[in-house]
Amino acid sequence: MVEIKKVVLVGAGGAVGPAILAELVSAGFSVTVFTRAGSKTSLPSSVKIAEVDFDSESALTSALKGQDAVVSTLGAMAMAAQTNVINAAIAAGVKRFIPSEFGSDTTNPKARALPVYRDKVAAEDFLAKKASEGAITYTLVFNGALFDWGMMIPFILNLGGKSAELYDGGDRPFSTSKTTTVGKAIAGILSHYEETKNRPVYIQDAIVTQNKLVALGEKLTGSKFDTKIVKTAELESAAYVELGKESPDPNLWFSFIKRAVWAEGYGGDFKKTDNALLGLKSMSESEIEGLVASFCPK
Repeated sequence: MVEIKKVVLVGAGGAVGPAILAELVSAGFSVTVFTRAGSKTSLPSSVKIAEVDFDSESALTSALKGQDAVVSTLGAMAMAAQTNVINAAIAAGVKRFIPSEFGSDTTNPKARALPVYRDKVAAEDFLAKKASEGAITYTLVFNGALFDWGMMIPFILNLGGKSAELYDGGDRPFSTSKTTTVGKAIAGILSHYEETKNRPVYIQDAIVTQNKLVALGEKLTGSKFDTKIVKTAELESAAYVELGKESPDPNLWFSFIKRAVWAEGYGGDFKKTDNALLGLKSMSESEIEGLVASFCPK
């Protein structure tokens, strides 16, 4: 029986990095965080910090010797570095690699074809090939739209501005998870080695609709929200036009993500989950309302 004890977290920042780090530490794993040289990061005293050269596979291989698993939360601009980490993990004999996913189901053919997921799909295919050769194992984590993060930035709706763009009408059910739930899922995956080996894992706190969340926002604020219907097909078309420009607006990628989350047939509402395996509970109606309330203007 394979036991995972030592875990490297590549990227302790961003939307999910802090939550994953906190849950790994809480679950008792020995955690090392890889950072770039000169990076200033405040971490718990129990966490080891290793400054690494992400451009050097040999340096990464040395740093990964003796580690059992790697969790990557690297952002879109650092996917080249993730490729180096995967190669180094294989060379170092790491048992499990969890690549940077944490969103839409990229095994869905329609979502998979969107350019925003190109690098993630390439990493999935590479890991699957190496796993078939017995070089490493992997797990893909699909959690749908991030619930708390999606309220904060705002992506799902704008509670502060009491407004929302309702994608394809706002009645499309979609899976959503809190960042803390993603962290708990990672700890659970590493504690269920065989059951999560070489496959996607699906998690969710809830399946909701934008219109349901707008109704909650209106109830909690006592104000009518300003809403407009936006067609995700039009967002996608405009994003492709923008992508063809010499200096495209980087926000175009959000349009593709909205297509994956809310368009029909893109797998935004998970039909099955691994919540039970990982010990994750769905949010109650009162908990959903409480989360929405936490982002409403005071």
